[in-house]
This record gives sequence, structure tokens and C-alpha cells, in this order.
Amino acid sequence: MLQLIRPTIATIAIYTLMAIWNNFMEPLIFLNDDRHYPLALGMFKFSNDSEGDISLLMAGSFLMIIPILLMFFFFQKYIIKGISLGGLKDNLIIEEE
Repeated sequence: MLQLIRPTIATIAIYTLMAIWNNFMEPLIFLNDDRHYPLALGMFKFSNDSEGDISLLMAGSFLMIIPILLMFFFFQKYIIKGISLGGLKDNLIIEEE
């Protein structure tokens, strides 16, 4: 059974990690110390402090995206398979009714 649900579990894990990686609102509410900010909140603070230096902001944004891109390239097979299996199940249910 684990062989059949592996793409689904991988897809859910990847989407959850992406949501946690880009989380902005919860750390903004709960954290008081700048040293513990996640990257998204740190980039926001940096954009306010850097006074419009867009080149540094874009370089930081690129560095923030690199782990997500690497994860996508390594787990692309599971993501595509999980999404296609999810779409396939909905079509089969509609056709049976």
C-alpha cells in the first residue's frame, strides 16, 4: 500500500514544506527577536531597512528560492505523479456517476 501512496505523501510533504518555508504571518505575530525570523520575514525587514536597494533585495530573493527549486527538481517525478493521480481519481468518480 505504501508503494501506491508514496507520490501523494511526497506531494503533500513538499507543499507543506513550501508553506512553512514561505510563512510570513505567524512568525510576525509570535516572534519578538529579529535573530529568529524566517527568511520571508527577514526579507521584508531588509526591504524596509535597505531604502530601496532593489539589487540586494533581488539577490536575497534568489537565494531564498534556491532550496525550493532544488527540491522541485529532485522530487519532480513524485510531484507530477501525485498531482496526476489526484486528478485522475476525480475524473473516474464523475464518469461512474
